[in-house]
This record gives sequence, C-alpha cells and structure tokens, in this order.
Amino acid sequence: MKTTTEKKDAGPVAGVDKAEAMAREVTEMGEVRIHENVISALVREAALSVEGVARLAGSSLVNNIAEIVGSRRMQDRAIAVIFEEDNRVSLEIKLNLEFGVRIPDVTGAVQRAVVEAVERHTGMTVKRVDVVVQALESKEEEAEAEAEPQPIEPVR
Repeated sequence: MKTTTEKKDAGPVAGVDKAEAMAREVTEMGEVRIHENVISALVREAALSVEGVARLAGSSLVNNIAEIVGSRRMQDRAIAVIFEEDNRVSLEIKLNLEFGVRIPDVTGAVQRAVVEAVERHTGMTVKRVDVVVQALESKEEEAEAEAEPQPIEPVR
C-alpha cells in the first residue's frame, strides 16, 4: 500500500497562498483519495464538540460577502490542512472561545479531539494541530452570531 499527496494551486485563500490537496492511497483494488474538505469537516466537528468553543473564527460580514461571490465557506477558511509525505497531515484551526474558560485547557482538548477524529476516520497521522484563538465571546455574542438576520421594517 502506497500513500502519496497531490497538490493543485488554488490561489490565495484568506490572504494566504494555499494549495488544495488530497491524500491518495493506492491499493491492489484501486485508488482512494481523501480531499481536504473531508479533513476540514472532521476538524470542524471535533473542535465544536469541545466545551468552551463558541464557534469557528471569522468575520461575519467578510464571510457573507465571500459566500456571495462564490468563495469557500467560512468554516473551511478557518481551517488549514497541509498534507505531508508518509500519510501525515498538519492542521491549523482558528476559533472563538467562550469568555471565562481556561484557554490552555480548552485548546488542549481541541487538539486531542481533532487528532483522535482525523486519525480514527482517515487512518492518517496528524503531525500537529495549531490552534489560533481569535476572540472570546460572551453567551450573548455567541447567540447573536448564530441568529438569523431579522428583516428591516419600513419606517412610516
């Protein structure tokens, strides 16, 4: 069984040049490819399952504009996946945490949850998980970020 990595230039993403990549495993039965979107989905679910994580980081206005013009979803821009040789992957995730949590405890739990999820579901080895805490949110801010925009009533 041989594992290789494919990379295609996807251009700048969130101000950083990033290559779109996928892990490729060749067996006697054929080829299996795992796209970075699959890894991102696993990372997102694992991180959001940790108590103290408010949400993935990002600017709501910038993310909404990016989605309108066809850019990647906010969740995917908050997660960077770097495929390496020998079936290894390095990850970076940007998070907003709940105000009042002990940051090292929550980020350590995120790292452990992400490693466990990615390795269990993909068979890959996670080399590192870098966590960037971008903001602390109160419960009210978290609720506002998740709330649907309300229609504006006309003035009479």
